[in-house]
Amino acid sequence: MDLLYTNDTAGQYPPSWYAATAMPPAPFSAIQGTQRADVCVIGAGYTGLSAALHLAQSGRRVILVEAHRVGFGASGRNGGQLGSGQRVDQDALEQMVGFDRARVLWEYGEDAKALVKSLIAKHKIDCHLKPGIAWTGSTKADVAHLHDYAALLQDKYGYQQVKPLSAEECHALCPSPDFKGGLLDMGAAHLHPLAFAFGLARAAVAAGATIHENTRVTELEHGQTVKVKTDSGVITADHVILACNGYLSGLAPQVTARVMPINNFIVATEPLGKEADRVLTQDVAVADSRFVVNYFRLSHDKRLLFGGGESYGYRFPKDIASVVRKPMEVVFPHLKDVRIDYAWGGTLGITMKRFPYLARVAPNVLSASGYSGHGVGTATHAGQLMARAIAGQDEGFKTMGCIPTPAFPGGGALRTPLLILAMSWYAMRDRLGL
Repeated sequence: MDLLYTNDTAGQYPPSWYAATAMPPAPFSAIQGTQRADVCVIGAGYTGLSAALHLAQSGRRVILVEAHRVGFGASGRNGGQLGSGQRVDQDALEQMVGFDRARVLWEYGEDAKALVKSLIAKHKIDCHLKPGIAWTGSTKADVAHLHDYAALLQDKYGYQQVKPLSAEECHALCPSPDFKGGLLDMGAAHLHPLAFAFGLARAAVAAGATIHENTRVTELEHGQTVKVKTDSGVITADHVILACNGYLSGLAPQVTARVMPINNFIVATEPLGKEADRVLTQDVAVADSRFVVNYFRLSHDKRLLFGGGESYGYRFPKDIASVVRKPMEVVFPHLKDVRIDYAWGGTLGITMKRFPYLARVAPNVLSASGYSGHGVGTATHAGQLMARAIAGQDEGFKTMGCIPTPAFPGGGALRTPLLILAMSWYAMRDRLGL
């Protein structure tokens, strides 16, 4: 099954609210004939666009190729949350690698967040960047864990932009009967993800990078230089960056064994107007404590953008709106009859340990993927780290690759059924409140 085309039309953005409200750059032509580059970047999401931007700024000849359009994949479809730290909580990281290295990884996560904010400011990217993400608990145990985690970040990591929320404070922020408390991180942020990707593309081109859309890579021929074979031309490059995430397919078996594509879904309601205060009283984003995470925020035109729902397998459900409406009505019962104007799905990459997989798959081929839902900051940062690694400054790249990433059990034949079994079990626990 070819995920590049299974759920989407070639070269067309999905019918999302993001695509309806962001102004894309003029289309980039497909590659033709044979071309030469210092670096060929494959994939025009946050990872690839950031890598191309930073490489071009350093004077490298960069060609970036994308099978569809810039920002077409998860980078242009996600919940728009720019979270603090890493995808894995710091207490879990401490158990994996010890406190000293966990602290370094926390700082790298903060660097990623700062990088996104600085790129938006430097390149004047209009993507509605706003501060604040709340994490909410649906059970008393979840709330206790969130409060403990806020204290850990304050006391051990000196992070003072996070605070616990009591039940009353949580309901004052988000009047949902499903939430019993939580924490608020005002150092985190949210944004229009596709507009951010478009801004990165414009910045990369302005720095000297060349982008080719509708150019699918079919094969890599490794050697002292790498031949990147596409469906319409060939690029010979000294270095290659794989920035394909959930769409990597068979270009690097080492990576595809460790990064598994899964789908997620989002809806945008009709504009809520004054009723928006019954969803959020502050312009922050929210993610809940369920294993099958629900996440939401208000758009700048006062729509509820709500992500969640359960669907297993690689094909999108025929009626995405009905899939997402179910958890949305659990969180906001009063929106039972609200009109849904947009509904879309996207493919992202996850790893077994939910920590990104950064690896040198050949002496002159680098890969970064598997952001597991934390990609707005981490992917952008990974692109910068790979650009630095090509310049010989690979400390950051090696540090982010320090956590061993096991392959998914079962290989290509069994990993999807095993994931379905695991996800179904955790989804049942969510429904039972366990």
